[in-house]
Amino acid sequence: MRVVGILPEDAPDPRVEWAENLKRMPIPVLGLVPQPSLEDTDLVSLNSASGEHGYSEMTASITYTLWRNPDDRSDPVNLADLDEETRRSIEEVPPWPRPPWLIEQVERMRYPQLWEAVRTTWHREPSERSSVQSLLADHVNYILMNQYRQELWPGASPWDQHAPGLTGRMVNGNARTVVNGVDVPGAEVDTDPFVYGVGARLTGGGVVTAVLPRTELKWIQVRFATRG
Repeated sequence: MRVVGILPEDAPDPRVEWAENLKRMPIPVLGLVPQPSLEDTDLVSLNSASGEHGYSEMTASITYTLWRNPDDRSDPVNLADLDEETRRSIEEVPPWPRPPWLIEQVERMRYPQLWEAVRTTWHREPSERSSVQSLLADHVNYILMNQYRQELWPGASPWDQHAPGLTGRMVNGNARTVVNGVDVPGAEVDTDPFVYGVGARLTGGGVVTAVLPRTELKWIQVRFATRG
């Protein structure tokens, strides 16, 4: 969540509007199965494209807070590895009142965020772009470009352009995953040193994908379920 400028103390929580926007999604939104180590705090973004016949595609992306020790949230193991600038931005309290939801989100920055970890994508018309392999490759590239830029291109400027490192042809299309308790055919990216990706086509239409940090996989059950 990015907030610019000074917000009044009674500024509305944007998550209310986001939840309302999700009602436009033609298919159910999926996430990872509910589990103690993951907290869904309603940070769900919706992106769409439209044409003369209305919406042509929609993607809902879920961000989670990760708790490595969910039984004791005060355990230092739960803290994210923050740079000095981020830590200072959390600690510095401005001299004006802030909305409660903004204070909550600033405090949440202390903990690891699985940013846009799960996507549910719907296309009106099937195409090569709407295949599980293509959508999973797009999701992996998106996360790598935005979350691992310095690891991949040390010293590079955030504005430097880099070619996507993964294509749909490089995705393993013979994997399996679990959706709502059922073992289903899927696709997988298990060769990247930074992230693990998995996805599947949904029986009601659309595709679900997840891209997760390898360093955090031991805390996560990688199974999908319809989001409540």
